[in-house]
Amino acid sequence: MAPLHSSSMSACSSPLLKDVIGDLDRHSYVALLTKLIGESEYVQNNPPKYKPKENRVARHVLDVLLPLSTTPNNGGGGGPLVVQHITNPKYPERGNVIAEYPGTGDGAVSFVGMHMDVVPVVNPKDWKFNPFSLSVDGDRLQGRGTTDCLGHVALVTELMKRLGETKPKLKNSIYAVFICNEENGEVTGIGVDMLAKERYLDALKAGPLYWIDVADKQPCIGSGGMITWHLKAIGKQFHSGLPNKAINAMELNMEALKVIQTRFYSDVPPLPEEEKYKYATPSTMKPTQWTYRGGSVNQIPGQCEISGDVRLTAFYSPKDIVKKLHAYVDDINANIEDLDTRGPVSKYVLPDEGLKGRVEIETDPEIIAGIACNLDSRGYHVLSEATKEVIGFVEPYADTGTLPLVRDLQVKGFDVQLTGYGINDVYHADNEYCLFSDMEQGFEVFVSIISKLEEDK
Repeated sequence: MAPLHSSSMSACSSPLLKDVIGDLDRHSYVALLTKLIGESEYVQNNPPKYKPKENRVARHVLDVLLPLSTTPNNGGGGGPLVVQHITNPKYPERGNVIAEYPGTGDGAVSFVGMHMDVVPVVNPKDWKFNPFSLSVDGDRLQGRGTTDCLGHVALVTELMKRLGETKPKLKNSIYAVFICNEENGEVTGIGVDMLAKERYLDALKAGPLYWIDVADKQPCIGSGGMITWHLKAIGKQFHSGLPNKAINAMELNMEALKVIQTRFYSDVPPLPEEEKYKYATPSTMKPTQWTYRGGSVNQIPGQCEISGDVRLTAFYSPKDIVKKLHAYVDDINANIEDLDTRGPVSKYVLPDEGLKGRVEIETDPEIIAGIACNLDSRGYHVLSEATKEVIGFVEPYADTGTLPLVRDLQVKGFDVQLTGYGINDVYHADNEYCLFSDMEQGFEVFVSIISKLEEDK
C-alpha cells in the first residue's frame, strides 16, 4: 500500500466551475443512497453485538468511481480519478476508500470523514418506517445513515463522479476520503487513524481539510473531547430486613458520584473562549448507564457500577481530567466515613467486621480531545463565504459532540474545518432522515469552495 501522489493535467483557474460540474443529480444521488441505506443493517457499529462490514458500502462507492479511474485490474476506465481501497489485513471486511482528482499544482482540497458505519437501531418497531431501506417522502430521504453519515458518503461520491465525468482543469488536487470505524472506538488502527499513521493523508496538508460529518449546513467551529468512565462501588450484600449489617453499594455509588460531579463542575468551569466559539454547552460529566449483576428485591446489593462520559470543550485537556477523576475517588476512599448516607442505618463502614466500602473508577483507553478550528485560516474563510453564497447566511456553532482524530490531524498540521448537511435533531435518533434540498446545497457549497480556492494565487 502506498500513499497517493498527484499526476498532471493542464491547469487554469475555474471561476465557472459550477457551470462545468452542474448541480447534484437527484436521480443519481437517490439511486446510490438507496443502495447504501440497504446496507445499513450490516454496518451497525457496537461490538460485540454489532460488527460492521463497511466494505458492503465501499463496494457501491467503488462501483461508481472505478470506471472513472486509472486503477488497473479493478475496473479502471482510463481516468482521470485515482482510487484506492485500503484495508487493514486483520479486518478484511472493513475498508476505506480514497479518491483523488489530480490537479497540476501542489495545492489540495480534501473532503474527509464521510464514514461508512452507522449507530445501531435499538428497536426497528419504534420507527415509523423501515430503518434499513431508503424511503422517499418528497424532499425527505428516510433511513438509518441518511444524516449520519451515508447521506454524506453518497454526496461526496457524486461530487467525485462529476469531476471525473466533466474533467475540469484544476490547479488543486481534490481528495475524498471515505472511512470505516467512526462510530465506535473499541477497535483501532483500521480507519482514519491508520490512514494518518501510514501517511496516506500527507498530501492533504497542502490545503484545507473539510471534515464532512456534522449537520445543519453551517460551519461547526468547535467539537468536544470525550472520556468514558465506569464507577464501581463495592460494599456488602445482605438481607434488606437487616440493613444495619449491609453496605449498600447503590447508595455508596450514588453519593460518591454526587461528590465527583460536584468537584468536576468546580474544577472545570465554563471558559471565556467557549463564548467566542459559541459552544452550546460547557464541559459536562454525567451518568448514562447503570449495571447490577442481579439478585432478589429483598437483597441489598454488594456491588454495582455506574458508567457515563465526560464531554469537554476544546480548551480542556482530557488527560488532565482523567487525573482529576482518579484523585476524586482516592479522596472519597480515604474519607469514606464522611460521605453522606441515606437514613439512620445507612453506612459505608462495618467496624465490627473490619469492612469498609470503596469505589473504583476506570476510563476507557480511547480518550478523544476536542478541536477549536482555526478561524483565521483561508479554509475557514472560504467555507464561510461559500456557505453565505449558497445558504444565504453564516451562523457558526460549536458543541461537545465528538469527532475522532480531528484534533490529532490539526496538531499534525492539517487545516481541519467541519461542516455537514444532515439534520442535527435526528443524529443517533429514531426516524433518521435528511433532506435532498440540503444535500443539493451541500454539493453547491463544495463546488464553490473548490472554485474559490482555484482563484488563489
